[in-house]
Amino acid sequence: LLKLVVSFFAGAANTFNCTKQGRSPVIDGVDDAKEMATTRHAFSLLGINESYQMGIFQVLGAILHLCNVDIKDRDSDSSVIPPNNGHLTIFCELMGVTYQDMSHWLCHKKLKTASETYIKPIPKLQAINARDALAKHIYAKLFNWIVDHVNQALHSTVKQHSFIGVLDIYGFETFEINSFEQFCINYANEKLQQQFNMHVFKLEQEEYMKEQIPWTLIDFYDNQPCINLIEAKMGVLDLLDEECRMPKGSDDTWAQKLYNTHLNKCALFQKPRLSNKAFIIQHFADKVEYQCDGFLEKNKDTVNEEQINVLKTSKFELLVELFQDEEKGTSPTGPPPGGRTRLSIKPDKTRAGQASKEHKKTVGLQFRNSLQLLMETLNATTPHYVRC
Repeated sequence: LLKLVVSFFAGAANTFNCTKQGRSPVIDGVDDAKEMATTRHAFSLLGINESYQMGIFQVLGAILHLCNVDIKDRDSDSSVIPPNNGHLTIFCELMGVTYQDMSHWLCHKKLKTASETYIKPIPKLQAINARDALAKHIYAKLFNWIVDHVNQALHSTVKQHSFIGVLDIYGFETFEINSFEQFCINYANEKLQQQFNMHVFKLEQEEYMKEQIPWTLIDFYDNQPCINLIEAKMGVLDLLDEECRMPKGSDDTWAQKLYNTHLNKCALFQKPRLSNKAFIIQHFADKVEYQCDGFLEKNKDTVNEEQINVLKTSKFELLVELFQDEEKGTSPTGPPPGGRTRLSIKPDKTRAGQASKEHKKTVGLQFRNSLQLLMETLNATTPHYVRC
């Protein structure tokens, strides 16, 4: 069985783009085989049977190979995947789709006007971003499928009066090159730091004052101005979404709008001396320089519908489930095809039309909304912090 799982991945962790970027695939004291066995045991306890587990590993293996697909320049406006690309071949075999169709739609997109539909080649950078967007989309579908089925297995008819939640907080990130991913992570850190300040400093000190306990007030950094710079009207995210809606919007024009709006007007915003395609934000933890290249494409994170249509032609059972439009999901504990039991899974009570509308929201807007829901949940609880 373990050999079957390994065959899905067909390579070590340091051979895949998704898993080698940390440059340290081996963790001292961690037995990967043992961890895999523990994970599979947990799946089994939660009712996700062996057949579905193999399906999960098959999808994950396919994602790893997809992100390794090498896309070349054909010319300045088009790209191509060389014939018989090994990683794309394995991806298509695992997903049960044709190489020709997937290869074509990784390098082309369909455009519709009021009167006609035509197919347009896309340049290498766009094709790479589209490839990665597809990989993330498949992964998100699989992640949500697992969460839905775990929740279904743990569901209780007893009325819930309270809960205990554990939040593993993002680490603040600053690298040699910082992009949209680091920006989102550091934005979340700003919000969580504000919540920490509110509870540990402001509210506690107010309690001391209220009870007339002798106390020397501790000054703490108020990071609301930084949060405003990011999320307020005409803030970084607002200008980014606006630029994404522009027919000829680009990272360069977005950078200029940032400079025009915030440079010399907000003390927390700076422009690097030697670049017109980057900006600096003074976060609570450190100054971070963000490179504007790729922000718009990552914020759109547009998944090519034709690529999704190719996946929907697959007969691979789990993949079919991941991309079915109905609100019902298949029970992982049910019998094999032909005698399946169907469970109604409605994680967020959205209709198909609403789901489609949600999918069109920018990543920044979705992230901001998700973060707001998290903060509302945290503020409704009694938090306790663990230093680690």
